[in-house]
Amino acid sequence: MAQQLTLTDGRIHVEDEGQGSVIVCVHGTPTFSYEWRHVIDALRGTHRVLALDHLGFGASERPANVDYSPEAHARRFREVMRPLVPSARVTLLVHDFGGPIALDWALDHAERLERLVVVNSWMWPFDDDVLMRRRARMASGSIGRWLYRYANASLRLIMPSAYGNRRALTSAIHRAYLDRFADGDSRERVLFALAQSLLGSSPFFASLWARRSSLGSVPLHLLWGMRDTAFRPSVLDRWVAAFPHAAVHRFPRAGHWPHEEEPAAFVAALRMAIDGKGRPSQMHVGG
Repeated sequence: MAQQLTLTDGRIHVEDEGQGSVIVCVHGTPTFSYEWRHVIDALRGTHRVLALDHLGFGASERPANVDYSPEAHARRFREVMRPLVPSARVTLLVHDFGGPIALDWALDHAERLERLVVVNSWMWPFDDDVLMRRRARMASGSIGRWLYRYANASLRLIMPSAYGNRRALTSAIHRAYLDRFADGDSRERVLFALAQSLLGSSPFFASLWARRSSLGSVPLHLLWGMRDTAFRPSVLDRWVAAFPHAAVHRFPRAGHWPHEEEPAAFVAALRMAIDGKGRPSQMHVGG
């Protein structure tokens, strides 16, 4: 079942399937709730699975004069959670930019988290990461703006390169994402805004990192594609150093989207996390 929620900035589309304990799935860029289709199909028989499309993505509205920074998406995520899940505890499943977007809420509502599942994401500024800063400067500058608008760099260049197994990005799957950003204006307005934020939103990312102790007692599971060219294993290492209680599930052959590249193995790992069977903390799944 799909529903539309009218927020201050526009209408948000939410996939809402099943009944039971709640799993909230939060996508990154340049995708939408479609990236969680295997999770929804596998778990809607036993759980209520929610997967929203951020404003500007998927089937959500794309207003012209709206802020598409991660700070604004985070504010809208808070607004979504109030009517969608007003009081229940949730499993929060985040990927890519979905991490900082949803964690702003989660850090202030740790008591609402049954568990947190992080898939190839982050929650800190890149001040001390030379490679990420260099990439971010390139992506957020004038050349990056041109590439996003006219070459569809996010979907045609960056996305395929971040797959561990590029054959997993079939033409049909790729087309499902490409069709949502068919014009240069939408790519610049929505996708390039997030590229700019890699450096421009550093204070927001720093505010998340400063509150990380809130997650100290929250069951945390890190499901990680090890061939990700966007978020390398060193990003996973930072999570592990900050949260030594986390259970780690590595997908050696997968890249940035392990839930799309190895859906059966990913769902198996997610089920273990939900069932509380995610330890010992160093696990290899799917390879």
